[in-house]
Amino acid sequence: MPLLFALLAGIVMALAPLSAGTARAQAIEVAARHALLMDFATGNVLLEKAADTPMPPSSMAKMMTVYIAFEQIKAGKLSLDDTVTVSDSAWRRWAGSEGSLMFLGARETVSIRDLLRGIIVSSGNDACTVLAEALAGTEDGFAVWMNEKAKALGMTNSHFTNASGWPDPDQYVTARDLAILARHTIADFPTLYAHYAETNYVIPAAPAFGRPHDIAQANRNPLLFTTRGADGLKTGHTADAGYGLTGSAVRDGRRLILVVNGLGSERERAMESSKLLEWGFRTFNNYTLFKAGEIVDEAETWLGRPGKLPLVIGEDLTVTLSRRGRANLAVTLVYEGPIGAPVAQGEEVAQLHITAPDMPTRIVPLHAGTSVAKIGGMARFRAALEYFLWGAAGG
Repeated sequence: MPLLFALLAGIVMALAPLSAGTARAQAIEVAARHALLMDFATGNVLLEKAADTPMPPSSMAKMMTVYIAFEQIKAGKLSLDDTVTVSDSAWRRWAGSEGSLMFLGARETVSIRDLLRGIIVSSGNDACTVLAEALAGTEDGFAVWMNEKAKALGMTNSHFTNASGWPDPDQYVTARDLAILARHTIADFPTLYAHYAETNYVIPAAPAFGRPHDIAQANRNPLLFTTRGADGLKTGHTADAGYGLTGSAVRDGRRLILVVNGLGSERERAMESSKLLEWGFRTFNNYTLFKAGEIVDEAETWLGRPGKLPLVIGEDLTVTLSRRGRANLAVTLVYEGPIGAPVAQGEEVAQLHITAPDMPTRIVPLHAGTSVAKIGGMARFRAALEYFLWGAAGG
């Protein structure tokens, strides 16, 4: 039978407030039809509402278009300074459209940098089609790429049919999948991600391509103007989807990711998004229980030398908890002991089980901090006798 060993009380007590209370975070009313709030570092979900129910992505689908472009730039297959030509078909696709546009002209030459600004700041549907054709030949081919990338990122309940998020009954996402995409965007492209913080973009006049004067457009993301630490990502709106936003903010080194959708107006979207982020920063915090390479405890070995095996954690163990909820944090060491020799250094030999009301049980592997050799002969006999007499299992 596996033996359960509680860690030293001091470890838990050091994380607990002086007075105990309810460990659950205080409830907050959510007006959005769909919502999810996630801690970036730990991936812990702090709040969710219909987060796995499919919904139209609207312009938040553009985050996947941008992700693929960022990936190509990072791989050296694309440059911000590269230029492409707006095809006649891409221009016709959006000419006279009521959707948001960068206002590109047919056969106009435009840089990848400006296309990305046109997508992120201006939410230009035309810029999405031009970029999709530049990368995949056709927008339909690019949609296949989008779905392959969604699967690779773990977005299990999403399907894309176009690069802009233009309404299509076969195109859908979930709040959880959009949070996953946002988290990957920030983690995978820390430098390129800065494009999402740009607050405005002036598209220069080009009379030959139907723009007689400069066109100034402001980023539709209200968080950039109202919420401290906000630096991305993308808004969206259609009649069916309502008003939505995937946003992120960082304060004192801690980042949150928010997804909301199904709100009734731009004003409600701005207020709801800011309210939920403020609540997340105010109510929750990150607590590092152990640092990578730290010895968590020691385990007895059976017929081995040394007789005690240090149990080492491979990476930082950080959890996100409500400030009151950490009072009921429990960390339990689990292994089948004594641990029989031989043991190779680095071998997984135990687990930590972390439980708290604010999060699902988390299981973290622990590894042997040193090798344990198997003993034989009289030493083996003596060790066995000592174990049965006094509980000492080592050599």
